[in-house]
Amino acid sequence: MLRYSPTPVQEIHDAVFDKAGVRVLVKREDLNHPYVSGNKWWKLKYNFEEARRSGKKTLLTFGGAYSNHIYSTAAAAHELGFESIGIIRGEETLPLNPTLTFAKSQGMQLHYVSRETYRKKEKDQFIEQLHDRFGDFYLIPEGGTNELAVKGVVEFAQTLGNDFDYLCCAVGTGGTLAGLVRGVSKQKFILGVPVLKGAEFLMDTVRSYAGSENANWALNFNHHFGGYAKSNPALDALIKKCYKENNLPLDPVYTAKLAAGVFDLARGGYFKRGSVILLIHTGGLQVNAVI
Repeated sequence: MLRYSPTPVQEIHDAVFDKAGVRVLVKREDLNHPYVSGNKWWKLKYNFEEARRSGKKTLLTFGGAYSNHIYSTAAAAHELGFESIGIIRGEETLPLNPTLTFAKSQGMQLHYVSRETYRKKEKDQFIEQLHDRFGDFYLIPEGGTNELAVKGVVEFAQTLGNDFDYLCCAVGTGGTLAGLVRGVSKQKFILGVPVLKGAEFLMDTVRSYAGSENANWALNFNHHFGGYAKSNPALDALIKKCYKENNLPLDPVYTAKLAAGVFDLARGGYFKRGSVILLIHTGGLQVNAVI
């Protein structure tokens, strides 16, 4: 079992929230593990248990050069005694960035494929080719999203209690949001902020894992800042502001975009006055080079 440290809930203050008449809290899941932090801990938990149960010694997964999932999977595999292979989208660029440097230091074997080839990552023929090359392995999808990952997030969601009205999280592959939808009271509203441009396809992904009977959720597509891992001076300024004024560290890939969405929506009167908004800090701070 991966190490886990209980995490606090932190209230953040800003004139925007005061004017909107709302309270904003952050569940600091970035503090649950030094390397397998945030939602990745919950998404990987049952996948690693299944890998162990099925007798697998090697894990293989997919991600981009700045993938939190690659980073966390490498660390979890190292801690639990598995070999790991990361199929990385794009060509190798040297020197390696901090994410891939860390993954390699944890023993992960990095294998680079073209973006065209990477798009075949769910095709049986491509998976067979990977087995031919690397032998037997337990496969974890990109971002870790599968039914076992959602099961872990449901478990996490059930620990959150009821002292909030809105639950908000950044969205990459949709598994975390789906688990939150399944795991919290139907009286709550769950809002996801996709960090990808053109992420409307996530509606179907979330619905497939959350169940069509759950309608207490939505996606806001307006805060991707140009696409995955893209930023701008305004996002960098928000990261600095949150750290300076609330001692809240954010990353530019996921959590800062979530925060930007919540600030903008509060400014626009989206949230009901008197409500409590709970943000899930999903980790990813290894890529934060702004503070």
